[in-house]
Amino acid sequence: MNNRIKCLIVDDEPLAREIIENYISRINHLELIDSCANALEAFNIITNKNIDLIFLDIQMPELNGIDFLKDLSPSTQVIFTTAYSDYAVDAFNLEAIDYLLKPIEFSRFLKSINKVLKLLDTTNSIPPVTTNTEEIDYQDVFIYLKVEKKMQKIFLKDIFFIESLKNYIKIKTSDREIIAYKGISSIESTLPSKKFLRVHRSFIVAIDNIQAFSTTEIEIKGIKIPVGRNYRESVKETLGYF
Repeated sequence: MNNRIKCLIVDDEPLAREIIENYISRINHLELIDSCANALEAFNIITNKNIDLIFLDIQMPELNGIDFLKDLSPSTQVIFTTAYSDYAVDAFNLEAIDYLLKPIEFSRFLKSINKVLKLLDTTNSIPPVTTNTEEIDYQDVFIYLKVEKKMQKIFLKDIFFIESLKNYIKIKTSDREIIAYKGISSIESTLPSKKFLRVHRSFIVAIDNIQAFSTTEIEIKGIKIPVGRNYRESVKETLGYF
């Protein structure tokens, strides 16, 4: 599409850059121009390339993101991506568009992009971004979850179901079980509704992997998962009447 927003990622963590790169690739309105590890590299890139939007970390070697933003052209928009909440006031005083705390969920990332689109709407006439699941190739889509102090990549196509364990979730995939520190409602909000279905207060299932179902349970790979009373209508609506 024309008028795509030209993006630059500035972050000293390779994994953090990879996450943002993946998110950008899923939105047609955005075009990734470059990605780098510090503000000095970013300065050289901006000098030689047209950049509309920077995803900027704060805690970086040599020059932090706040000081870097002070020297940027006002025409370059900035979204901070950081693990620290301490600098939020400074960021907004410098007119940053948004302040995203790591780990960044895709749904939260989308909200930031819509802020950018609204800001540019009068000149670019770009429609808001939505999570149109039919535009996404699920063979390549993945999420990151915190597992034993590391951010671990999980491809959506590999997930069979997700089970709540109080403040944690257990994700059953094709070859393993993963325990991650995250609430089930929080993970539900990041998953595409056409591919995943909440069937119980403690279970989310991957629709494509359902082998059989009834009014009371769903079967995936020989495992029986209960259908909660409060979820039966949504299960009927999604899967068809019993």
